Amino acid sequence: MSSLRLGEIGKISMCKRILKSQTNEFSGIPFYKISTFGGTPTVYIDEKVYLEYREKYSYPKKGDILISAAGTIGKTVIFDGEDSYFQDSNIVWIENDESKVTNQFLYYFLQTNPFITTNGSTIKRLYNDNLRDTKIPNVPSIQQQNQITDILGTLDKKIQTNNQINQELEVMAKTLYDYWFVQFDFPDPNGKPYKSSGGKMVYNPELKREIPEGWGVTTFSSWISDNKTGDWGKETSQGNYTLEVDCIRGADINGLSGNGKTDMPTRFILEKNKNKLLTDFDIVIEISGGSPTQSTGRIVGISENVLNRFDLPLICSNFCKAVSLKEQETFYNFVYEWKNLYDNGVLFSWEGKTSGIKNLLFDSFVTNYHIAQPPIGLMEQFFDYASSVDRKIQLLLKQNQELTQLRDWLLPMLMNGQVII
Repeated sequence: MSSLRLGEIGKISMCKRILKSQTNEFSGIPFYKISTFGGTPTVYIDEKVYLEYREKYSYPKKGDILISAAGTIGKTVIFDGEDSYFQDSNIVWIENDESKVTNQFLYYFLQTNPFITTNGSTIKRLYNDNLRDTKIPNVPSIQQQNQITDILGTLDKKIQTNNQINQELEVMAKTLYDYWFVQFDFPDPNGKPYKSSGGKMVYNPELKREIPEGWGVTTFSSWISDNKTGDWGKETSQGNYTLEVDCIRGADINGLSGNGKTDMPTRFILEKNKNKLLTDFDIVIEISGGSPTQSTGRIVGISENVLNRFDLPLICSNFCKAVSLKEQETFYNFVYEWKNLYDNGVLFSWEGKTSGIKNLLFDSFVTNYHIAQPPIGLMEQFFDYASSVDRKIQLLLKQNQELTQLRDWLLPMLMNGQVII
C-alpha cells in the first residue's frame, strides 16, 4: 500500500460564484448555496443565467465529489448529475477517473475529515491547494476498496431505508390528521367520512369558518397545565452543577422528529433544577431564533419513545420552552395542529424582535389564537394511531443511531488499514 495526494488522482476545481442579484426565491433552476449544500434549495436562478454559466465554465459531472469549503467544512456528496443543481464558490469538486481510487472509497475517506484548512480574510476555509496536498495513506487495491465500501455502504443503505420508512409513516399520520381534523372527514357513527357524507357543519364566528356540529372552540393554553423553562447549565461538571443532561436547542428539533441529524450538547445543571427535566408527553417549542424565511416555533413532542433513544435525561435550552399537558389524549393533536399552523406560516404573525433576534410571542399566541376543539373521544382515537406510528419511527431512529455509531467506529479503521478485509 502506498499513499496518494488528492491532486494525483484527479482535477480539483472551484465552483463559480452566482451574485445574489441573479437569484430569486420563487422560480427557475434550484440553486444550492453553501448553506443548503446537500439539502433543500431555498433560492433559484434564472434558466438563462444557468445556461450561460454552463457554457462558460467547467462544471461538475455525474460521479464527481463535491466538498463544502467554508462553513461546515468537509461536507461531501457524490454529484448525481442532475441539471437542477448549481453550486457557489464555497464548494469545490474533484474530477476522479477512478483508475487509482474509486469515488465511493474517496467519498468515505473524506468522511474522516482529513482536511487542512487555511485562515482566509474573514473565515477559515478549504482551498484547492489544501485539497491537492491532502494525502490518502495506505491506499488499498481497487478490489479491497470495493470490499470496504460495500461494508460501509450496506450500513448507509439500511439507514437510508429506515429514513424512507419513517418519512412514509410521518406522511401517513399527517394525512390522517388533515383528513380528520382539517377536512373534518373523521369516521361518523356509521364509519363513513363525516363531512363528505353530509355531516352537519355549523359556522363559527370566532374561527370564521364552518366546523362540525358539536365541536367547540379553544386555545392551546386550555390544553397546557404547566411550563418548563429552559436551562443551559455548564459545559463541565463544577460546583453544584453536577446533573448531566442532553440539552435540546432549536437546531435539534428537526433531528428529534427524524428529519436530519441530532447533535445535542451534553451540559451539567443544578440538581435542584431537575424539575426542568423533560418527561413523557412534554412538548418542546422553539421560542427564539428563526430567519427571514423560517419562523420561530418549531415543535417536537417528547414521548416515552423519544426519551428511550437517549442515555441521559433531556432538557431544553433557554431558547426553547417545554409545556406539559392536562390530558395526554391531547398530545398528538397539540403537536400536529401546531405543525399545521407552522407549515402554513401562521407563526410569522406572532413574532417580536429583541436585539435583532426573533422571539415567538408564546403566551400571546397560545392564549389568543383560536383553534377547533374536537370531541375527546376522537382525539383518543387519533392518539392511539399516532402513538403507534411514533413508536415505530422512534425505534427506527434508535436503530439508525446504533448503525451510525457502528459505521463511524469502523470508518477510520477501514480507511487506515487497522482492519484488513
